[in-house]
Amino acid sequence: MRVLKAILRQPTALFGLIVVIVVIGLAVAAPWIAPFNPDEQMFDGLSLEGAPLPPGGPYLLGTDTLGRDLFSRMLFGARTSLVIGLVANGIAVGIGLLIGILAGYMRGIVSNILMRFTDLMMAFPALLLAIVLAALLRPSLWIVAMVIALVNWVQVARIVYTETRGLVERDFIMAERSLGAGHMRVLFLHILPHLVPTAIVWGTLGIATTVLLEATLSFLGIGVQPPQPSWGNIIFESQSYFQAAPWLVFFPGAIILLTALSFNLVGDALRDILDPTQRGRG
Repeated sequence: MRVLKAILRQPTALFGLIVVIVVIGLAVAAPWIAPFNPDEQMFDGLSLEGAPLPPGGPYLLGTDTLGRDLFSRMLFGARTSLVIGLVANGIAVGIGLLIGILAGYMRGIVSNILMRFTDLMMAFPALLLAIVLAALLRPSLWIVAMVIALVNWVQVARIVYTETRGLVERDFIMAERSLGAGHMRVLFLHILPHLVPTAIVWGTLGIATTVLLEATLSFLGIGVQPPQPSWGNIIFESQSYFQAAPWLVFFPGAIILLTALSFNLVGDALRDILDPTQRGRG
């Protein structure tokens, strides 16, 4: 409740929260509010010359190159993009937490191996690594989610490692260990709760990154494969009509930008609320 009240007092965060709620609501309700089947090629969905129809009439956002309703495809594309964003980012945060906590709590060779592996992963450009993995594996919704998770966990691991190293040296942790507390008790009852705010913040901020990365992979043709719609492959399928039918690129591009911006606004607000030492940074 405190977090919600703090967000309501920040206009930019409130705007982001409203957009996020609306987008998620539209994605969940897509089967009931979509005016057409997203894969149905309408008999009157193309002009006499075979070109996509502009926005208006029964087709709110126009039709695509195959005469399918763009609004319906974007609604179902939201489901795909958000599922990938939530699943991929959840896995990435989980991996980052696990590696960061172990590396920060353990000392010696275990910590060195985990952090050198993290450094190695950070050395590869995320987009290039995602393209290679997606090209090697058969693209599908869950494969794309796994690929994105495998390239996005390193930042979380680095942050968690740094915070864990600081917590291990705190007096209450040292006192708990001197009383004979086991490693599992210290990790789960005393260290992990202090890392929950970090996980929440990075989980929110990371959704924007995963949505953008999914859109990029789909635009390059190695993400979610047609006919299953996603915002990225809608743009990919329509890129040759950029000048003749600009709405096919503008509408999905605008919603990708707005969604990513909104998650970032909410994430920045959560960072300031849950970690006041970060207020005003970034």
